[in-house]
Amino acid sequence: MKLPPGPKGFPITGNLHMVLGKNLHQALHHIAKRHGPIMSMRFGLVPVIVASSPHAAEQFLKKHDIVFASRPYNEAAQYIAYNQRDLVFAKYGPHWRNMRKLCTLELLSNIKVNSFQSMRKEELGIFVNSLKQAASNRIEVDLSAKHASLSTNMSCLMVLGKKYMDEEFDERGFKNIMEETVVIAASPNIDDFFPFLSVFDLQGFIARMKELAKIFDDFFEKVIDEHVQSKDQKKAKDIIDTMMTIMQSGEAEFKFDRRHVKAVLLDLLIASTDTISSAIDWIFSELLRHPKVMKKLQNELEEAVGINRMVEESDLERLEYLDMVIKEGLRLHPPSPLMTPHESIEDCIVDGFDIPKGSRLLVNVWAIGRDPEAWPEPEKFMPERFVDSNIDLRGRDFQLLPFGSGRRSCPGLQLGLTIVRLVLAQLVHCFDWELPNVQCYQNDAATSFCQVEADRFTMLPLLLFHSE
Repeated sequence: MKLPPGPKGFPITGNLHMVLGKNLHQALHHIAKRHGPIMSMRFGLVPVIVASSPHAAEQFLKKHDIVFASRPYNEAAQYIAYNQRDLVFAKYGPHWRNMRKLCTLELLSNIKVNSFQSMRKEELGIFVNSLKQAASNRIEVDLSAKHASLSTNMSCLMVLGKKYMDEEFDERGFKNIMEETVVIAASPNIDDFFPFLSVFDLQGFIARMKELAKIFDDFFEKVIDEHVQSKDQKKAKDIIDTMMTIMQSGEAEFKFDRRHVKAVLLDLLIASTDTISSAIDWIFSELLRHPKVMKKLQNELEEAVGINRMVEESDLERLEYLDMVIKEGLRLHPPSPLMTPHESIEDCIVDGFDIPKGSRLLVNVWAIGRDPEAWPEPEKFMPERFVDSNIDLRGRDFQLLPFGSGRRSCPGLQLGLTIVRLVLAQLVHCFDWELPNVQCYQNDAATSFCQVEADRFTMLPLLLFHSE
C-alpha cells in the first residue's frame, strides 16, 4: 500500500505528540511544509490524511467527494449533539441526506432567510444606537462583546422566536457556553483515538460534555415547550415552529423527534453566534490595522448609500469592495481553520496514493489560504487581490474554502454572509474608529489582532450622526 508521505510516529500513540496542546491547524501546516500537501499521519489507532493545498482539497472534496462525505465517530457529538442526530456530525447516509434536505429547503432557504430581514434591521438599529450613545459621550466600547450580543440576539429571534437573557440559559451566559462547546468539539480528544480509554476520561472532556449537554437540553426543552403551548397565538413562524410542524405532521421522510429538533437547534445556534462573531472580529481587526482599506471602504459606502441613512440589505449587492474585504478576511482567518473532519467510507486512490477505508480527512483551510502558490504575498491583507477575480466563497474555488465544499459544505452560507456583510458595513459606514493604547501583532491563537486596554475599541461618530 502506497500511503501519502508523513512524519514517523511512535508505535502506539502515532503522531499525537506532535499536535496535542497546540493550535492544530498551525502545527499541521508546519508539518506539511516538510511532507507535502497530501500527508498521512496516525493519531492513536486512527489513520489521518491532511490536505493542505487547493489541489489536494479539490481531489478529496470534488473528485472523491462521495467517498469522503461521512463523519468519523466523535465523542463530543455523541454527548452534545444527541448521538450525531444533527446535521454537522451525522454519518453520511439516508438520515443525513434527509436532514440536509430539511435544512436547505425549510430552515435556511432564501425565502426563510429573507423573512427575518425586518428583524435584522431592527436589531442593527438598536446596536448602532448603543454605539452612537457611547460615541457621543466618548466612552470606550467592548466592540467584540457588543457584536457577539448582536449575533446572539439575532440567532435567538430567528431560531427560538425571541431574545433570551443570559441568566435564562445559564449563569455563564450564551457566549461563554457556546465558546466552551466549540473548543471542546474542536480539541483533539484522546478518547476518539483510543476508545477503550474513555472510561478514564483522562482529559476531563466527558464530564464537561455531560455538563454542557444538560445545559443545552434543559434550555431547549423549555423553549420547545413554550412553542407548543403558544403555537395557536403566533402569527410569524420561527425555525422551531417550522421543525415542530414537520415533526407533528409526520411528513418527514425519516424518523424525526425532539432529539433531532434539539440537535439541529444546537447546530444553528453555534453556527450563527460563534462563527459569525469570530468572522466579524477578525475582519474588523484587519480594517483597524489597515486604515487605508478602511477609508476606501468608507468611500464606497458613502457613494453607494450616502451619509443620511444606514445601510440596507438591498445595498449589499452593490458593495463590491466590501465583498473583497470579506473574502480577504476569511482567506486569512477562516472561522473554522480546519474543516469538520471527514471520513472515507471505502478504499480509494487519490493522486496516486492509497487511502484506506476509515481514514480521517482533515482539510486545513487556514493553510490553503496561506498557500504561496495560490496567493501572492499570502500573509498580507490585500482586498485588491480580488479585483476582476471570479473566486467566490461557495466552495467552487478550492483556494478559498471558509464555508467548506461539496456535500458537507455549510448550508447556512447565505445567512452567515448576509449578517457579516451587514454588520461590517454598518460599523464602517456609521463611525470613524480609533484605538487607545493599541499594540497590534500577529497571533492567530487570539481572537483579534489588536490588543487594547481591556480589549476595547474607541470610536468617533461620522457625519451620519452629526446631522442629528
